[in-house]
Amino acid sequence: MVKALIVVLAGLAALTVAVRVLQPRFAFFPMHGEEATPSSAGIPFQASTVATTDSEQLRGWFLPHERARAMVVYFHGNGGNLSEWLPILAGIHRAGFSVAAIDYRGYGLSTGSPSEKGLYRDVDAALEWAVPLRPQGVPLVFWGRSLGTTMAAYATTRTRPQGLILESGFPDMGSVIQSSWSLRFLSLFSSYRFPTAQYGRQAGCPVLVLHGDADHVIPLSAGRALYDGLPEPKRFEVIPGADHNDAVPPDPQRYWRAIDEFVSGLR
Repeated sequence: MVKALIVVLAGLAALTVAVRVLQPRFAFFPMHGEEATPSSAGIPFQASTVATTDSEQLRGWFLPHERARAMVVYFHGNGGNLSEWLPILAGIHRAGFSVAAIDYRGYGLSTGSPSEKGLYRDVDAALEWAVPLRPQGVPLVFWGRSLGTTMAAYATTRTRPQGLILESGFPDMGSVIQSSWSLRFLSLFSSYRFPTAQYGRQAGCPVLVLHGDADHVIPLSAGRALYDGLPEPKRFEVIPGADHNDAVPPDPQRYWRAIDEFVSGLR
């Protein structure tokens, strides 16, 4: 019995180590380099190097707008890099917003390797750099998409914005892997949690939750569960036909009307 218990405990310890070594490969899909910049889209921008408290150097873009309706600090998803997310950043800028965004560690031109703890440090550094760039008198909005919803929600626990936009998000990691018994089992040994709803409950500002009803990566039910876990004031907007990685929403009028109405209501 004692030997069997030792074998079981040793096996669980080995599994824990293995899962925690491999978990970044399942959570993050970075692209390196910088193939395109806002200048490629005809948008003037400022490139910055943003230092983290653990000595990583992050690539940052600031897209100023002469008549900004709000200052958006944008947190992208777990794949690609700033160049891949450029169409979305450009779309937000053209809608009348100043935009600041970083590549997380290990993405684009940023140094290091991604981890959940590391990304939170990246968010801290991004806020120190981006928040002072806000034009005077306009609302500050944190906006995250997919994995970036966790980062945007976390950001509200460090600096309180006037508004929070969570797009294609989820309440926590467990909700994303509900359909896979094997991933649910392995998650017992993982240190990753990505508790978007937990952070969002501390936001202290209005929240807009956007989710496509054709999302094949994060189902609409996860977006609704995220919304249900947040306090008022909040708004839930379903985007008909929208999938997870759409650069342009299939119903742009409904999409931008929801954002315009939300931002217009912020002080």
